[in-house]
Amino acid sequence: MKHCLVYIGLLLAGVVTAQDTQVQYLSGTGSDHTVDWQFYCTGGRNAGKWTTIAVPSCWELQGFGKYDYGFSKDTARGKEQGLYKYSFTVPAGWKEKKVNIVFEGAMTDATVKINGRSAGATHEGAFYAFKYDISKLLKYGKENLLEVTVAKHSANASVNAAERKADFWLFGGIFRPVFLEALPQQHISQYWLDAKADGSFAAKVQLQGDADKITTQVYDAAGKPFGSTYTGEVKAGAKEVWVKQQYQQPLLWTAETPHLYSVVFSLSKNGKTIHKVSQRFGFRTVEVKLRDGMYVNGVKVKMKGVNRHSFWPSTGRTTSKQLSIEDVLLMKDMNMNAVRMSHYPPDGHFLDVCDSLGLFVMDELAGWHGNYDTRTGTKLVQEMLEHDAHHPSIIFWANGNEGGHNLELDTLFTHWDIQQRPVIHPWQTFSGFETQHYRDFNYGIGEFENGHNMVMPTEFLHGMYDGGHGAGLDDYWEHMWHNPLSAGGFLWDFADEGVVRTDKNGIIDTDENHGPDGIVGPHHEKEGSYFTIKEVWSPVHMERREITPAFDGRFMIENRYFYTNINQCRFAWKLKTPGIQQQLTGTAVAPDIAPGAKGTLAIPLPQSWQQYDVLYLTAYGPDNKEIFTWSYPIALPEQVAVRKVDTTGAGPITLVEYDSTFLVTANTVEFIFNKRTGLIQAVSNGKGKQLLSNGPIVQQGVTNFSGFTWKQEGGNVVIRSKFDRKSSYNTLEWTIYPSGWIKMKLHYFPGDYFTDFIGVNFSFPEKEIKAVEYLGKGPYRVWKNRLKGGALDIWHKDYNNSETGEVPFVYPEFKGYHANMYWTKFITTGQPFTVVSATEDVFLRLFTPLVKDDPKDTWKNLQYVFPGGDISFMQGISGVGTKTQKRETTGPQGMKNIMYDYEKEPLRALEMILYFDFRGE
Repeated sequence: MKHCLVYIGLLLAGVVTAQDTQVQYLSGTGSDHTVDWQFYCTGGRNAGKWTTIAVPSCWELQGFGKYDYGFSKDTARGKEQGLYKYSFTVPAGWKEKKVNIVFEGAMTDATVKINGRSAGATHEGAFYAFKYDISKLLKYGKENLLEVTVAKHSANASVNAAERKADFWLFGGIFRPVFLEALPQQHISQYWLDAKADGSFAAKVQLQGDADKITTQVYDAAGKPFGSTYTGEVKAGAKEVWVKQQYQQPLLWTAETPHLYSVVFSLSKNGKTIHKVSQRFGFRTVEVKLRDGMYVNGVKVKMKGVNRHSFWPSTGRTTSKQLSIEDVLLMKDMNMNAVRMSHYPPDGHFLDVCDSLGLFVMDELAGWHGNYDTRTGTKLVQEMLEHDAHHPSIIFWANGNEGGHNLELDTLFTHWDIQQRPVIHPWQTFSGFETQHYRDFNYGIGEFENGHNMVMPTEFLHGMYDGGHGAGLDDYWEHMWHNPLSAGGFLWDFADEGVVRTDKNGIIDTDENHGPDGIVGPHHEKEGSYFTIKEVWSPVHMERREITPAFDGRFMIENRYFYTNINQCRFAWKLKTPGIQQQLTGTAVAPDIAPGAKGTLAIPLPQSWQQYDVLYLTAYGPDNKEIFTWSYPIALPEQVAVRKVDTTGAGPITLVEYDSTFLVTANTVEFIFNKRTGLIQAVSNGKGKQLLSNGPIVQQGVTNFSGFTWKQEGGNVVIRSKFDRKSSYNTLEWTIYPSGWIKMKLHYFPGDYFTDFIGVNFSFPEKEIKAVEYLGKGPYRVWKNRLKGGALDIWHKDYNNSETGEVPFVYPEFKGYHANMYWTKFITTGQPFTVVSATEDVFLRLFTPLVKDDPKDTWKNLQYVFPGGDISFMQGISGVGTKTQKRETTGPQGMKNIMYDYEKEPLRALEMILYFDFRGE
């Protein structure tokens, strides 16, 4: 079939009548359903010949034209056009109707002809639905020819300034659906809704033709009539009519409770219904209180938001409802409650999903450092609001972005929107909101605490490479949450914008580091920050809790929902010893804690709870989806080490002292220690060599172990350095057990009061590593300013050379810092070896990620900081910067480690105890 005929109208009763708007799709409905049209591209790949193309689509992704990123200087791209042809028929019965052809979006200028005749003026602007009345151009009951010429770049300089000279991929084509709508000559042409939290309902209904009555009926989500039917008179010749009604105790729409209703408007004349339309809506009230906050339904709310482009790697700006659902579900899974439509209006189905699943939306007129002229902008603002205004999820309008604001357009939003939702200028202070982008922590917090405007950065914590979204978020959010003038903020941005290059064998191209860098990869691969955000933005906020033998099962909770009582959630717990199948599970009664209040959650733990190593606590929201799972260690590393380390053995230990080394043999394992420095030089066993060597070397500090002596103690051999306050204040002790295990006991001092990191390194050839299996917080790597989001368990990680935001988008990354190591088994190309920590809070460092001093980091803020060597065991690690902030300006957690209390006295040193098993088991 070339096209399909559907009906939009009163479907609630299960009957479609001739009075409903009839819709016939000429294209497909999205990226997952397309229709082939004839196509001719004037430039680039496959130019100069007629062929076919899927509609809707971006023609670059279909093998035509030239890929361009917004910063491209290639002026020839402006000549690229696409010529479309499509043949279709319409029912003969439509001859007495008004027929519009509707384009949901075409990039960028679209000139439309029907049967060789112009449908109207060229439409300029890519992201807006537009229509033409083609009633007089059609051949009813016969074949018709649609011709569309789409210019990739606009003839209007202001459209190019607003849309094409921008920081995102530039595509061409009819990228959203195209359809016909057939309406009676007397019909409802447009409506504007305002349904408030107090149950008041108002609608401005615009009419064409003559009618004498309008009837309004609201239905609930089950399709049952809600409230009474309204019937109003329509004066002769009236072009609009107001409908006003009062409803009792409606269920309110919020991001937490997305209750929806439907309204049906029926237009009649002389007792006969002539047209019906149906629209979903929600009862809710949006109010801005200057120098106070943003209120929805009388409740002050804060945006836990993210920026989102309409994008998919293989289809560009052409998406589908299923992709919209996936995007919103991922955002909700991260405990977000808001999304900003940067930097243009989205597909209608995305807003539908925000309505039904619950997200606050900032809908945005395009404009990235450039803006539409007033004539063009006036038309596009009207098109945007006519298309989007009925969505209850939209609580803000944004007039452009980062200087792309035409102030003459501001009043148009309030003119068309009877709800009078606030208008924002992202990157400016406007209408009581201070929305500056990428503020450093101290400046931002200073504005929260000392300014007068509501602070709501519409972009913050840029996601370039690793860290940007999660690194610093805990610091920022705690201040945002507790400060009355904070209205939250929006992270930049949701997904990596990597496009499939059909001209380069299908590689995914992010235009180096220009493409937006998200929390998820191009195909929704989850980065480490995904889980950090999920924990930091959890509406069930767990007060920090240490599990000790005195633990009584109680947790302090703060309710960070805005509308939901904690008693609408549910809680489940699990006791587990990782690596052992046996576990205990149970549930806990959700306490009665109102939004913004604190209370206690009591877990009815069994008497045997201390026999397990980890307690997991999971909170589920009213939708029965996981909010977050917290893991609490019961057994500390020292206790686990006692069980895991074998210190016994039947055979004797031998030690041979040479001029420069100690050669120690235990249970076929042979160790060579440097006699002067105490470092391991080599290890072997009966199966061959082990490759870990040259450690421990202190970082950042001095490796000044000296004066080594040895002796036998209870069947073990102990090699010990001598303490000297001036020359060898760091001390190292090796204990070799008859089993072949060895123990490293280290007392050491930081080199300065402020350190990037502190710990010890060993050498290991990276090419020989295959994988690690470890008990610790995982599976993602961490930074000092991004520690949240992990779970304490046994994790297996195969080696990869991945770097965040770069091809091949394989997560979790192997290299980097890993938190709360209890033990690690290193799986190599040769023999495995195991390291066990008896010290709490040790970080495992695995090699050095690729982007250490990346020349592409033109902002010089990324600052990957790692010690020397290859494998390290750290007691302090560094933070990471973002594209726009150095690590130390993301907040206190991003600053260097502070070691004031450590003086060069034995009892004030840092201590680290590690056990090594080189037996190859």
